[in-house]
Amino acid sequence: MAGLNGRIALVTGAGRGIGRAIAEALASAGCKVVAAARTDDELRSVVDGITLAGGEAVALQVDLSDRDQTMTLPERAAAQAGPIDVLVNNAGVGSSGDPRPFVDFRDQYWDLSLEVNLTVPYLLTKLTMPHMLEQRWGRVITVASVNGRRPALHGSAYTASKHGVIGLMRAVALEVAAQGVTVNCICPGPVKTLMNDLRIQYDADRLGRDLAEHEQELTPVGGRLVPEDIAPMAVYLASDAAQMVTGQAWNICGGLDMA
Repeated sequence: MAGLNGRIALVTGAGRGIGRAIAEALASAGCKVVAAARTDDELRSVVDGITLAGGEAVALQVDLSDRDQTMTLPERAAAQAGPIDVLVNNAGVGSSGDPRPFVDFRDQYWDLSLEVNLTVPYLLTKLTMPHMLEQRWGRVITVASVNGRRPALHGSAYTASKHGVIGLMRAVALEVAAQGVTVNCICPGPVKTLMNDLRIQYDADRLGRDLAEHEQELTPVGGRLVPEDIAPMAVYLASDAAQMVTGQAWNICGGLDMA
């Protein structure tokens, strides 16, 4: 993809699911990828796969619920691969971890969700932005959710954090638009990941529905997406072809949200 050969891309939550698919796609497009996640064996698998396919990647183990680790991640990434040109804020906490009605919501889960889903993208974008502005080229791509547009039942923290991160990224996009840096969000619908497996099981149980039937009716297209459905948009937004695209929140959701 034009403009990506030799670019350094940091992808958080890259060990599996959407993050892994984006990391692999960016590597195929010519980026050197810094794959960051909590689980070491998953990271090794990602890096090995990219390397075997002829790409370049390094792994950084990090727990982004720990503010100190978040603050040092860009510096660690730069030491391994070089300053970050493309930041993909993908790591997140879903509503499936502890779904509850609002009046019963656990404050600790609220704090965790807002930290990882909103504050971490804020901090990583802030820390990587100076290099992008200096070279007058950069890409920030944040994986939000259709729940940044519509609520998730029993998912107050997830809904609030995803609405918040879309607003944050649009505010940043406005500030840096004239300086060669674009900032966009991707809003996936239900994707076949471990996190979403738990969510659809919760909803099927809550509704007293057969799981397979419930899954098939999640989107107008039918069924759920797969991580590889999300990755091409990330590559496009990172490329020179998208130099006039900024401040947007792109739905990839099987028609679930047609706004």
